[in-house]
Amino acid sequence: MSILIDSSTRVLVQGITGLSGSFHTLQMLQYKTNIVGGITPGKEKQLFNNQIPIFNSVRDAIDETNANVSIIYVPAALAADAIIESIEAKLELIVCITEGIPTIDMIKVIKLLKSSNTRLIGPNCPGIITPNECKIGIMPGYIHKKGNVGVVSRSGTLTYEAVHQLTNLNIGQSTCVGIGGDAILGTNFIDILEKFNNDDDTKAVVIIGEIGGNAEENAALWIKDNMKKPVIGFIAGETAPSNKRMGHAGAIIAKGEGTALCKKLAFKDAGIKLVDTPSDIGLITKKVLLTYGT
Repeated sequence: MSILIDSSTRVLVQGITGLSGSFHTLQMLQYKTNIVGGITPGKEKQLFNNQIPIFNSVRDAIDETNANVSIIYVPAALAADAIIESIEAKLELIVCITEGIPTIDMIKVIKLLKSSNTRLIGPNCPGIITPNECKIGIMPGYIHKKGNVGVVSRSGTLTYEAVHQLTNLNIGQSTCVGIGGDAILGTNFIDILEKFNNDDDTKAVVIIGEIGGNAEENAALWIKDNMKKPVIGFIAGETAPSNKRMGHAGAIIAKGEGTALCKKLAFKDAGIKLVDTPSDIGLITKKVLLTYGT
């Protein structure tokens, strides 16, 4: 099993003819992702790569292809409109890669999401992958291996690092989700942890957090009260200075809140096996799996 996506997922690419959209669409196709259509207004009835039909709107594409998921490679100024278009078309899942969407635009998106049945992953995220079945995003597919460890992370590059270590240790992954590093996100840690907790084939979970906000502390509280499976955790940004944004829009320590120390203490209190350095994520996960016999 997996969470959110599998080999039956039917994917639309919004912004398929742009530089990023076209490049990563080819990578997703190479991974055998079932891409059924692309969206670029004004290029209706053209074919991308001589195989993927292009539509003017998400609604038109759904009517023709029965798609249930979209991925968005649209510039920041227009990305919120692209998300809203997919929400209004009632897609099950939207993955938004775009970085730099204005906060005021995301407030509108979140308000609309709350009154819908659509899930948004991102923005400013690497996407989601169920190894050997479906890759929706920008992650390198070759480092993933099918298996039983779920991965959820705010950091794209640390997701790749963790996955690569796991695969090199012959530890496969059920699904890997990059939720994104912005302050306002469509999906949080708890949303994904709950799905991993209910997935029979996910035997353990790796959670990667970073400084800023309280998402990790909230996740730790939920894990302490609800999680039935072992969790391995890492917090990035221990040496980051206060009141300075570090990489992600949400990665900022303000007035002493959102520090790595606070998050680590929360993880320890929740019984999460804490990893002190990213190079040990794979090894610690292997030890946990051996301890629990999973």
